[in-house]
Amino acid sequence: MRTVRTLVTAALAGAALLGPVSPTALADSPSASASPGGDTAGPTEAGTTFRTAARFLPGQQATAEGSSGDYLYWVFPADTGQRPTVNATVTLPDAALRRGPATWRIDVYDGLRRRQPCMYGVQSRTAAKETATVELACVLRPVRASADAWANDPLPGSYYVRLTVSALPDEDLGQPFTARIGVTTLDESGAHATDGSLAAPLVPGATTADLAEVETEAGRTTAVEAAAPEDGWSSGWWSDRWLWTGAGAVLAALAGIGGYALTRGSGRPSRVPPAV
Repeated sequence: MRTVRTLVTAALAGAALLGPVSPTALADSPSASASPGGDTAGPTEAGTTFRTAARFLPGQQATAEGSSGDYLYWVFPADTGQRPTVNATVTLPDAALRRGPATWRIDVYDGLRRRQPCMYGVQSRTAAKETATVELACVLRPVRASADAWANDPLPGSYYVRLTVSALPDEDLGQPFTARIGVTTLDESGAHATDGSLAAPLVPGATTADLAEVETEAGRTTAVEAAAPEDGWSSGWWSDRWLWTGAGAVLAALAGIGGYALTRGSGRPSRVPPAV
């Protein structure tokens, strides 16, 4: 019984060790989805192309005014292990000035300008003539440290948000609207971790390590540093899979010790004569 109690205690200790690093627990935790800095003010203008996209950080609220038919662009950083959620609110002109319904949509592109699909969310929505605002959302897949060349997996770097109206009456083209864009990130931890990492995040103007070192020595900020998240880019090698591996090794050792204790017996049977 003492051995059984020891094994039970070891199992409970192992469960307690694994519990705090469970990816499911992290995903369900309300605090995990909160971005550092909270909802702070971001840029008040948007770009009209990928090259002129307005930069903002997760947790900030970017705003802009435009005319129906314009393409508005923003860019934000996303790092390894994060799952970004893009939210957009479009405030439409007065219903009396509009002729009919309008369909608005947001699209998200990675640093290679590959369009990234949404896991879920309302990426496109049609607003009736009387509707005052349109709410859009796109939950991206978790960002991976590396991927095969043929894959379309999201990788660390810059992510572009494009907002536009895809369908509306011709008479409504050019009418003013106001847009508000925000991004929150959820830390997926090691649930989607991969071996290896990119040489540099996918940001505009990224250079090789040698050229980046030259820029740093000259006292100039590199493109990778300028596009970094608030806490900087992660190296990509660390994930909580290391904790899971270590905890698994400890439990395996405890199981081996417990199995040996259960099968080795209590020694020489008392009924056997000493001389035998």
